[in-house]
Amino acid sequence: MRKFSYEARDQASNKIVKSVIQADSENAAGRLLIRQGFTPLKISALDDRPSIFSFATSRITTKDKIVFSRQMATLIGAGLPLAQSLHTVMEQTQNKRMQAVVQDVSASVEGGKSFSSALSKYPDVFDPVLRSLVAAGEASGTLDEALVRIASQQEKDAAMLGKIKGAMTYPIIVMLVIIGVMTFMLLTVVPQVEKLYSDLHKEMPLVSQIMVAGASFITQFWWVVLLATAGAVFGMRQFLKTTTGINFKDRIKLNFPLIGKLFEKLYMARFSRTGQTLLSSGVSMLDMLRITSKAINNSVLEKTIMRASEKVKSGKALSMALENEPYVNSLVPQMIKIGEQSGKIDEMMGKVAQVYEDELDNQIRNISTLIEPMLMVVLAIFAGLMVAAILLPIYSLVGNVNI
Repeated sequence: MRKFSYEARDQASNKIVKSVIQADSENAAGRLLIRQGFTPLKISALDDRPSIFSFATSRITTKDKIVFSRQMATLIGAGLPLAQSLHTVMEQTQNKRMQAVVQDVSASVEGGKSFSSALSKYPDVFDPVLRSLVAAGEASGTLDEALVRIASQQEKDAAMLGKIKGAMTYPIIVMLVIIGVMTFMLLTVVPQVEKLYSDLHKEMPLVSQIMVAGASFITQFWWVVLLATAGAVFGMRQFLKTTTGINFKDRIKLNFPLIGKLFEKLYMARFSRTGQTLLSSGVSMLDMLRITSKAINNSVLEKTIMRASEKVKSGKALSMALENEPYVNSLVPQMIKIGEQSGKIDEMMGKVAQVYEDELDNQIRNISTLIEPMLMVVLAIFAGLMVAAILLPIYSLVGNVNI
């Protein structure tokens, strides 16, 4: 099917409408518009080939997705038809790539596809959780409520990730500054110390000799250093795209000292919050487990949840299926068991998510507090090395000068 831009008169309101429609031909687009209650005034084919430059420079962010869900919920809740809501959101979207995606979704909906089916064309933009909730909302006639849940879910997830990234940003910046200062000292100050010792025919201390050797290697073989660094970065990136690399990275996240427990709680919060959102929207238990296993974004826990799904399929309760599974905190099956007994699993999963989100807040604050003294120690070590390599040899020379 091709896309056509059109200008038509709405027969009900007599207003001029401009939008995009999807059809096999221009005549088919005109017939489709007439069936929808429009009088076509102008129809023209669109070039389906996207601009390479616009797609390369316009990335769809989490904020764009949240705004899309929130605006759609508001417009549909206000009583606007789905096609008109999509058209309004498209006009208000600033991101060019997101605008193109919404335009295509709008054209698919006007062409007769369901909203969830139209969204499935862009799995990299609209994740399985969003598509499943939209499908459930369409089936139950509560699409606006489903979109509100989606936006809330996205906001909570983005807030948690933002806090973790914020806690990690400060130490990374400090370490980069330390590396920059060390490199500058190696390339400028240390060679001057070597020249001073050479002029006086004195032997340099061991620490200074190591520093000089490092500076000499970087100066003479800087291209080797750059190639080795670039090769290591490229090789690591390629490795992390493989199944083995993904499993390695995800296992490191769960077992790394200090931040391992942080990620574990993040994944438990994400599992519980996503499970609550899906179950409260009418998604079945097995579909919920299948979708949340992907939504967690950790291959190790994905396998864990799929194992639990197989147990549930064979007749076990979800709480029993999750018991004694690695990296599943005991609170999760305990609270789910209470939900199974009371018939309110979704509410219990929501409470679990809230517990872990609160714990994450506290733990991130504690880590931020611990990072500062640890960085002070690291700075002191580097400062000590520089003093030992540069200042002490100079003082030693001055002390040995015979006046």
